[in-house]
Amino acid sequence: MYRFVAMVIALALAACDAPTRSGSPYDFVRGYPTETAAQKAQDDADFQRAVSAYRFWYPTVSMEGIFNGNRQVGLADGQAMGIASTGPRQVGFTLNSDTPYGSAAIDFAAGPMVIELPPGPFIGLVNDHNQGWVMDLGLPGPDAGRGGRHLVLPPGYRGNVPAGYYVGRSPTLKAMMAVRAMPVGGDLDRAMSALREVKVYALNGPRTPLAIVDTSKNKMDSTSLLWEDNIQYWEVLARIVDAEPPLEAWRPQYGELAALGIQKGKPFAPDARLKAILERAAKAGRDQMLVSAFASTRPDRIAWPDRRWEWVGLIGDNADFRTPGGVDLEARDRWFAQAIVTSPAMFRRNAGAGSLYWLAARDRSGAYLDGGKSYRLTVPTPVPGKLFWSVTIYDSQTRSQVQTDQDKAALRSLFELKDVAAAGSGAVTLFFGPTAPAGSEGRWIKTAPGRGWFAYFRIYGPEGPAFDGTWKPGDFEEVK
Repeated sequence: MYRFVAMVIALALAACDAPTRSGSPYDFVRGYPTETAAQKAQDDADFQRAVSAYRFWYPTVSMEGIFNGNRQVGLADGQAMGIASTGPRQVGFTLNSDTPYGSAAIDFAAGPMVIELPPGPFIGLVNDHNQGWVMDLGLPGPDAGRGGRHLVLPPGYRGNVPAGYYVGRSPTLKAMMAVRAMPVGGDLDRAMSALREVKVYALNGPRTPLAIVDTSKNKMDSTSLLWEDNIQYWEVLARIVDAEPPLEAWRPQYGELAALGIQKGKPFAPDARLKAILERAAKAGRDQMLVSAFASTRPDRIAWPDRRWEWVGLIGDNADFRTPGGVDLEARDRWFAQAIVTSPAMFRRNAGAGSLYWLAARDRSGAYLDGGKSYRLTVPTPVPGKLFWSVTIYDSQTRSQVQTDQDKAALRSLFELKDVAAAGSGAVTLFFGPTAPAGSEGRWIKTAPGRGWFAYFRIYGPEGPAFDGTWKPGDFEEVK
């Protein structure tokens, strides 16, 4: 009897010493992880934190890509404003050729900054270093196209705020001002001249406006493409976190970064183990965001149930992706994987919206659009927009306008399709592919074999039929 009891006790003790799994991927002994399990758990935790941090901070690093692109063509932060009639040579996430742009990195080292707009058809905004919305300018803003002086205050500003300004507050020490001049009647020169009348200067001091530099002919890369899948992503982010004041609402996200070695006031120096994890997380985070952009299965992405077109933005009329249940992180990932800057005006789905965007990445059969194949797109006319409309195509790897020897990525109602817009009702067929269709060369965009692409359909000044389903474009159809 005693021998039997002793054997049972010995077996029980042995069981306590044996690893217990219970569905866990880690080995434990007496409730404690083995040394191997502890290391694996730490690596997994760091990787999961890094992927989460990558996706959250992507807008911040992307904004630094815009600043960096300006610097590389001589537009120093807080010293110059670039204007450009853009094309495929300007690499930037879903930039378009519909209107000329003006942009400047605002540096609050000199205190509050003034943006002075003349009256006219401008659409603009100010975003902080994290691509958070600060204020709208021009038609969607408080001046409503009448012009006026806009005052942007730096973080923590407690000084006097003079009367006569539209006021916005930036939570970061650097911000971006971006403004577009509508080329009314297709007059591009007039729109470029209008941008030259925009003035940006410090409120205090001599009020000398930023120099204006035309970069239309410059090759530029205003993206984070070179950084987004490697350790440079984290190095850039570490520099930004160190330079900018922390945001109280983002304390959990700063804590996540601190666990990865990124903390304000401390050097970022990951060891070989952590560096490898961060590199792997950058690739995974980037890929996950691209899935959100181009392979989402969310039902609310569909613009029309009988079309492949999708909404680019998946939220309503706010710029920080708020919903009644919290923050829509999927919508946030989707937007910043393919686009830049935010404003409530960009996401409105009503006739009062300044512009409206739809995305197509697949043809009518559901296959991804292929640069080696030819397609046609039928657009019913008139398109319901007070101003104009366009179709722009983008390389799916760079999320920037397709680059070919045609040097063209858009078909626009104010330019190439002006005769169609004037003709009234009917339909127009547009063509896309590596070879020009005979007789329709003016309605064709060349694509590159071996490259995937996607399209944005934009309407400026959209009207009711763009929202109620009584008007909709066709799908891309392969022409064999």
